[in-house]
Amino acid sequence: MDHSLDTAENSENLKRFVIEPVSRVEGHGKVTLLVDDNNQIQQCRLHIAEFRGFERFIQGRPYWEIPILVQRLCGICPVSHHIAAGKAIDMISGVTELTESAYKLRLLLHYGQTLQSHALHFFHLCSPDFLFGFESELAGRNIVGVIQKHPELALQGVKLRKYGQEVIRVICGKRIHGTGCIPGGMNKPLSREDKHYLLGDTEQIIAWAECAVKTARDCYLANEPFHKNFAGLRSNYLSLVGDKGELNLYHGKLRLKDASGNLLFDKQDYCDYQNLIQEEVKSWTYMKFPFIKTMGKESGWYRTGPLARVNNCDYIPTPLAEMARQEFVAYGGKEPVHSTLAYHWARMIEVLFSAEKIKQLLFDPMITGKDLIVQGKRQSEGIGVVEAPRGTLIHHYQVGEDDLITKANLIVATTHNNTALNESIRIVCTQQINGREISEKVLNNIEVAIRAYDPCLSCATHAIGRMPLKVEMRHQQSGELISQLIKDIDGTLHR
Repeated sequence: MDHSLDTAENSENLKRFVIEPVSRVEGHGKVTLLVDDNNQIQQCRLHIAEFRGFERFIQGRPYWEIPILVQRLCGICPVSHHIAAGKAIDMISGVTELTESAYKLRLLLHYGQTLQSHALHFFHLCSPDFLFGFESELAGRNIVGVIQKHPELALQGVKLRKYGQEVIRVICGKRIHGTGCIPGGMNKPLSREDKHYLLGDTEQIIAWAECAVKTARDCYLANEPFHKNFAGLRSNYLSLVGDKGELNLYHGKLRLKDASGNLLFDKQDYCDYQNLIQEEVKSWTYMKFPFIKTMGKESGWYRTGPLARVNNCDYIPTPLAEMARQEFVAYGGKEPVHSTLAYHWARMIEVLFSAEKIKQLLFDPMITGKDLIVQGKRQSEGIGVVEAPRGTLIHHYQVGEDDLITKANLIVATTHNNTALNESIRIVCTQQINGREISEKVLNNIEVAIRAYDPCLSCATHAIGRMPLKVEMRHQQSGELISQLIKDIDGTLHR
C-alpha cells in the first residue's frame, strides 16, 4: 500500500482539486487531489461524504420487518440485502435449515439478482469505455453510443438484465423492493405458469451470457499490457466458498488468499467474522476500512467481489462457467489475476454461472413446492452473509425479549473494497494526471478505475452511465477559485 499519497505533508501549500460528486454507494462521494507546483500528486483520497444511518434507525423495529426495511439501502441490489437479512432472521427464529423448496426459491432469487446487476453494470456503464477507449470522444462514450455502433450487443445487455429482473418479479411481486424472505422461509411459492414463463428464455439467456464472457475477455485482452496495469495492484482476496471449495453465492465458509494465491485461512464460519475482521475509521470519510485482525491494517486489507470469488474458488459447479473460469485462471498463471480491470471479465463469468444455475433450478421439481416455512426456538442474535454482486455482504442483528432490534451491524461489499478503491484511484492519478492538464478525458480515467469495482454507484452512474463531476483549482493561500471544469449529468462540459 502506497502511504505516500494517503496524507501529504504541508498540505496547506498544495493546490486542491475536488471531484464532487463521484456518485457513490447509494449516494455521493468525492475525490480530492492535492497537487504541488509541478502538478505532481501529493495526496489522493476517495471520500464517502454521505451518512446513511440504517444501522441506527432500524433499532427498535420488530426483527421480522428487517428484510423489508434494509433493502431500501439500495435500488440496484436490494435483493442481496433482503436475502442477507433473511438469513439473519432465520437464525433469530431458531431455523438452521430451510425446506428444500424455500432454499431453492431463495437461490433462484439470488441468481436473478446477480444476473441483472452484473449485466446492468457491464453493458450500460462500462462497455463504452472498452468499446470506444477511455479517452475517446465524450459524445460517443455512453450507452447511446453502444446502441448506435453495436446494436446487437446493446440489445443483449438490455435483455439479460430484463430477464434477471423478471426472475425477481415473479418471486417478489415486483422488480425492486418486493417481498419474499420471511423468518424461516419464503412467503409464497413459484407458480407453474411463472416457472414455464421463465424457462422459455433460458437457452437464449445462456447463449447471450456466453457472448458476454467473450466480449469482456476480448475487450480486456485487446489492449492487455495497458489494461493489466491500469489501476492494478496486488492484494489479498476474501470470499465465501462452498463446502467443496466451489463458487457459492448464497452460503459457505470464508476463505482468504494472499497475493501469491496461498491460503491464509479457509473454512471459517462467517458467524465468527468479528474475530476475523476489524474496521478502521478515518476522519475524512464515512466509509470504514476493514482489514484482517491478525494481519493488521498495513497488510490485512483485501478485495472482494467477482475477482476475489473467481480467484478463490476451486471450481464453478456449472459446465460453461467452469470452462470460462479455467481460461481466466490460466491467464493468471501461478498467481491470482490481480488486474483491477479483470473484475469485468470475472463479473461476466458470474453472469454465465447465474444463467446456468437459473436453468437448473427451473427444471428442479422442488422449485414449485409449497412447503416453505420452518419454525424454531427463538434466539437473541442472527448473522446472515451472502456473496452480493459486489462482494461479501454481512448482516448482523441482536434482538431483545420484546422482539425489537437492539443492535445492527452491516459490512457491505463496497466497504470491504475501500482500501483497494483508494489505492487504485491513486495509481490512476499518478499515471494519468501527474504533469497533465485536467480534462474530461483525465476525469474519465478516474471513473474507469472506480467503475471496475462496481461500488454500487447507483444514484448517478446507474442512471445513464455517466457521473456528474466538478473539479476546482483554488489559490493555495487565499482559496480564490482559479479555474474549474464541470461535467453535468447529461455529459455537458463547461467551465
